Amino acid sequence: MRRFILVTAILISLTAILSSCDGPEEESKKESNKNSAEKVESFIEKEMESESANGPTVRVWVTTPEKSKLLSEEEQFRFGVGSGEISAPITIHVDESVTYQQMDGFGAAMTDSSAWLIANKLNLEQREKLMRDLFDHEQGIGISYMRLPMGASDFAHDFYTYNDKPAGEIDPKLKGFSIEHDKAYIIPALKQAREINPDLKLMASPWSVPAWMKSSESLITGYLKEEFYPSYANYFVKFIQGYEAEGVPMDAITLQNEPYYEPPGYPGMFMDATEQIEVIRNHLGPAFRDNGITTKIITWDHNWDHPEYPIQVLDDPEANAFISGSAFHGYTGEVRNQQQVHDAHPDKDIYFTESSGGEWATDFGNNLKWDLQNLIIGSTRYWSKVVLKWNLALDEDHGPKKGGCQDCRGFVTINSQSGEVTLNEEYYAFGHASKFVKSGAYRIETNQSEVIENVAFKNPDGSKVLIGLNSSTESQLFEVHFGDQKFTYTLPAGAVATFVW
Repeated sequence: MRRFILVTAILISLTAILSSCDGPEEESKKESNKNSAEKVESFIEKEMESESANGPTVRVWVTTPEKSKLLSEEEQFRFGVGSGEISAPITIHVDESVTYQQMDGFGAAMTDSSAWLIANKLNLEQREKLMRDLFDHEQGIGISYMRLPMGASDFAHDFYTYNDKPAGEIDPKLKGFSIEHDKAYIIPALKQAREINPDLKLMASPWSVPAWMKSSESLITGYLKEEFYPSYANYFVKFIQGYEAEGVPMDAITLQNEPYYEPPGYPGMFMDATEQIEVIRNHLGPAFRDNGITTKIITWDHNWDHPEYPIQVLDDPEANAFISGSAFHGYTGEVRNQQQVHDAHPDKDIYFTESSGGEWATDFGNNLKWDLQNLIIGSTRYWSKVVLKWNLALDEDHGPKKGGCQDCRGFVTINSQSGEVTLNEEYYAFGHASKFVKSGAYRIETNQSEVIENVAFKNPDGSKVLIGLNSSTESQLFEVHFGDQKFTYTLPAGAVATFVW
């Protein structure tokens, strides 16, 4: 570097001397000196580029709130040698030596409605393109984790479970259990997704057990009768074994979707913490153990506003031994509450499993910002190893639906008449993570900024991923430091960028 400065100083001095010469050939000398100065300037620029931009190549993808850029890859650049001086008002330090949770992935839910649309409203060419847009890391956004309702939710053609009986009949030994319903279009869709992305993992959650197990004797409202706790545990065993036989393994299950909510118009079931403790400790955990099932058991699976529920369940040592973690939804409460559960039980994983976009929030930029702040950045900084939205795909009328949410929005909208697919803001928001953060990556240390909110990961292949959101109303210049190297970047107001090196 000193050699470069010395040579540059000599060349500049020589140019200055030449430009001051007088004589009969003054005009010719001036032109010659001008050319010399230009050559010196070009030399300096090339030397500076060679000296400073000698670090790893950085690729960057940007989405802007007005949609002029949608996961658009920008021009590559390189890290330069940091001088130790801060030349930008905001500095983000990335430290790969400090690691946090290991990631499983980002995605959405393959509801009955989503799978049915993919199977029935797209031709072969449209279906192949959409599935690659969703699950391929190169062509699409590389979704690597999905949630699957065990039976009907509010996004299904009909209410069903895997062991429905006429009123007054019961089947404690589950002789009539069958996943035949799912073989028509749900399992084929999941298989296709797993063929495209072999890293794809699945989590299953029931909205309701069969009506004959419940106090209400209906899929609507009610609680699980204690006499059917063993049947309930066996219901999970048979489901996991049935899917395994179809070549679709389950990474995890939750005991009950939203156990503190009994919806009046679609399947649901109340289950308090003491019930979950009893079921896990004395029935589900032992049933998994005795049947050699390694699928993870996850507690809670409801909103951020009740962190005391999973803590209570995990505080029971016998139930705790069977539990891998806790799951959260994002409709009420604050993402920071995940930290309480992590701090109480740091050996257990955190999952974020549901939040929906919808017609109540139609501003692309605001939706992009909320998902990045609370889910992609917020939830992972508060220990989530999985981050999921709700429906993967819905039609132009926010369905098919049966009760429940009337204006929810999926990652994509499939026009039921033409098969045209619209990629929604959730697709792009989650794509900034799912496309680049691979299964098995670790979150690594970065300093948080109130203006350029961020999170970083280290992939199994050693590549680093930094996701940054400019949450301010003005364009922002910031600097990224990695070891003794750095780069500067300007991000428009409300925009998000993913940097990979």
